[in-house]
Amino acid sequence: MQRLIASWRRRSALDARGRIPALDGLRAFFVFSVVAYHFWQQSWLAPAFTFLGRLISLDPWLRTGYLWVDGLLLLSGFLLYLPTARAMEAGRQVTGYAGFYTRRFFRIVPTYVLHLLVIFLVVALPEKRYATWWEALRDWLAHLSFTHPWFAFSSLNTPLNGALWTLGVEMQFYLLFPLVARAFRRMPLMTYLGLGAAAFLFRHYALHFGDTRMLLNQLPAFLDVYLNGFVAAMVYARLERRGHDDGLQRVFMTGVLLAGAIGLAMLVGRQAGMHTMEELHRGQLGMRYMQSLFTALVLLGACLGLGGVRILLGNRLTFWLAAISYQVYMWHQMIALQMKKWGFPPSVNPEPHMAGERAWQLGYTLTALALTLLIATAVTYLIERPLSERARKKT
Repeated sequence: MQRLIASWRRRSALDARGRIPALDGLRAFFVFSVVAYHFWQQSWLAPAFTFLGRLISLDPWLRTGYLWVDGLLLLSGFLLYLPTARAMEAGRQVTGYAGFYTRRFFRIVPTYVLHLLVIFLVVALPEKRYATWWEALRDWLAHLSFTHPWFAFSSLNTPLNGALWTLGVEMQFYLLFPLVARAFRRMPLMTYLGLGAAAFLFRHYALHFGDTRMLLNQLPAFLDVYLNGFVAAMVYARLERRGHDDGLQRVFMTGVLLAGAIGLAMLVGRQAGMHTMEELHRGQLGMRYMQSLFTALVLLGACLGLGGVRILLGNRLTFWLAAISYQVYMWHQMIALQMKKWGFPPSVNPEPHMAGERAWQLGYTLTALALTLLIATAVTYLIERPLSERARKKT
């Protein structure tokens, strides 16, 4: 028992390879929350259970699953800036970013193009989703250049995968990252205030003057989310430099995690009470900054809190889920939509989700999840991982 308690308290924030295992759990939670939301959209399955005599429904979490994409972008900002923050804390020279682009390209682009080809050949062409060859060509050009979030035809109305807007935002930020990182390293406060103000002004314009639905998921609307990831990386690097053996610090950081989680739960509850698309979009834009702050608190608390928290978040299961998370994110929505369209699994009612056909709802959700995990695992370990390893060795 004493050994178990000691493990709970003292488990290192880093594994043998220098990774932060707790981030696996966070990444898995963010991605699978989005997955659960998209599956819920098709099945309307909202499980509930009784706890301490109270009925607890997962419906608020399911219907707001789209919010957790913001968490993925903040986590991306954290991981992008962490090597720089660590180098600054150690007094080392910050290295260049030449190898950064090579590694990112081979991790993201090959399987991204494969995914687009599969959707195009299996879904878009057979179902004649493009009226002309020009519609198909411009959609492909937008996706291959990662500018697809800029246009309605390649984001809101694309016959390809609408969930891929996130990759467009990420790749656009990758291009800016060396400049933003250099500015933030030299003038952190001015950079934070300047880009933060730009994000606020952009969201204000989107809310009151522009096409909110189109501007909701543009890169400028996320600039302060990325920067809060930078700040979290600075804080982590500073505390990491001081060491992790301070029991009071661990308890305090676990409290920080709980505070962030409570804040996120309040935002989720508020957003779940909105019903019209206009309300949802306005709510999402209006609380984006606070959501990123609460998420940063959860991230720091998860990495630096009590060892038991890191055991729950960083284990073999979460390592696997995090490893396949990119492919899970890409493939899950196509699988969910096509299963529903092709009538698999079969149902008694023509609209089983509206009829509340429980057997179909459960069968559909579990089958979609199983197929997603199977395809994601295969693509990750047969294509993504080998290409990433080859790129890593070259850089």
